[in-house]
Amino acid sequence: MSGYGTFGSSLRDLPRLRQSKRGRVSSWDRTGGNTDNIRLQPGESRELARLSGPGAVTHLWCTVAVEDGPHRPEVEGDYLRRLVLKITWDDAAHPSVLVPLGDFFGIGHGRTENFVSAPLQMSPQDGKGFNCWFAMPFAEGARFELISEMSLKPVIFYYYIDYEQYHRADPELGYFHAQWRREDPADGVEQGDQTNDEFLFGGINLDGAGNYVLLEAEGRGHYVGSVLNVHNLRSTTDWNWYGEGDDMIFIDGEPWPPRLHGTGTEDYFNTAWCPSQPYHAPYHGLTLPGGRNWSGQVSYYRFHVEDPITFESSIKVSIEHGHANKRSDDISSVAYWYQTLPSRPFGLLPVHERLPHPL
Repeated sequence: MSGYGTFGSSLRDLPRLRQSKRGRVSSWDRTGGNTDNIRLQPGESRELARLSGPGAVTHLWCTVAVEDGPHRPEVEGDYLRRLVLKITWDDAAHPSVLVPLGDFFGIGHGRTENFVSAPLQMSPQDGKGFNCWFAMPFAEGARFELISEMSLKPVIFYYYIDYEQYHRADPELGYFHAQWRREDPADGVEQGDQTNDEFLFGGINLDGAGNYVLLEAEGRGHYVGSVLNVHNLRSTTDWNWYGEGDDMIFIDGEPWPPRLHGTGTEDYFNTAWCPSQPYHAPYHGLTLPGGRNWSGQVSYYRFHVEDPITFESSIKVSIEHGHANKRSDDISSVAYWYQTLPSRPFGLLPVHERLPHPL
């Protein structure tokens, strides 16, 4: 077996013969029966796979359901925020992935919808088949865990973890990372006696200090994208667009203004003019556009597959929450990146601070 290799993923490259050994860990029924899932009790953690390196995880698939029981069906319908995916590479002291399950696969608010992107997809029925094609190489080992922070109901979980094994590791490969964050609400300002136009479009931001931060990382690597979720908490009959926030990405400690400074929330996510229609493409999309007057829950994605943002020592990925950080909506996100180990440790908000607002 060779190493990771220089192979691409295009159709043109598929005929090139490779040397690797494929493997899979899944939830198949070891008794030979048809109970091809694992069952997690509330508060239980389960190791899904422990792999030896060198190797690379090439694909994840899973689906999950709350087990029927005596409880009301609406209780713990927010289970996709109560279940957490945890991944640790090479016996590191802390995980590199620690994200609520639903958010990891591309949509926030504990919701699912059918959508297609290059690295992440939610498939029928109703977006409940989750897929991830981010390549995840490792030198020594990989540990995948699922954590249940349900209070009442067990869940049943079906999964595949597909991987390759190699003869040698490549020291120039970064380790996959994903982090979930939330500000609920973001630290905005009161409208007061400002007109609606002044509140949404007025003000000055000349340092980015109050921006919503999607990612702060240290080491050498590259940022490869994010999912951004907004729950519009402002109740008004006035024009209620939430997205006048510029993206600002600071690389290797550079001062403001950063070399990567954008023009608006929807612009960073490659849409335009206050979109209200669902859309999904290989590298960008608006999976949840919100309701009338941009009310309710919104979810975007942008993946830097063809244009990763490299950093040598650090990166800070941020975006304004409304122009000049005036809005006070519920904002959450998942950032995806590759970097060297050890990486800067990060945690996860307790379960009661992760649960979505009701619509």
